Amino acid sequence: MTAQNFQYSFTTSKGTAEVFAHLLNPKNWWVGLFEERIDGKSNAINDEFSFSAGGGAHFSNQKLTELVAGSKITWLVTESNLSFLHNTNEWAGTKLCFTIEEFGDQTKVTFTHDGLVPHFECYGGCSRAWTQYLQNLEQHLA
Repeated sequence: MTAQNFQYSFTTSKGTAEVFAHLLNPKNWWVGLFEERIDGKSNAINDEFSFSAGGGAHFSNQKLTELVAGSKITWLVTESNLSFLHNTNEWAGTKLCFTIEEFGDQTKVTFTHDGLVPHFECYGGCSRAWTQYLQNLEQHLA
């Protein structure tokens, strides 16, 4: 049995190009819940941005490693400091991935936190937070 990465999917009537452009900027979707701060760039391969939230409870650095126009965005988490965990660097080496697929007049968006698996200490709390961010994104793109 393989480990199950956290994943969330939804569909929208927005086109793939519009969705892709929106997702490429994390300030458009990884905000609004826990006093987030995002610094850096995410436009081209090797761009990096940092994310902090919760008054210092979460810090991570992401590097854009895969970019397929209109269909895929992947960031590698190069560093993490999740102060509420025993292993504060638990996210390091995981990947944040969006895939975008056209289905007739709908666009399917799938987010996968590749490496965030149930045996991780933060799986429960992080999965709940991801679900909130992604539900907000889904509502925004409705």
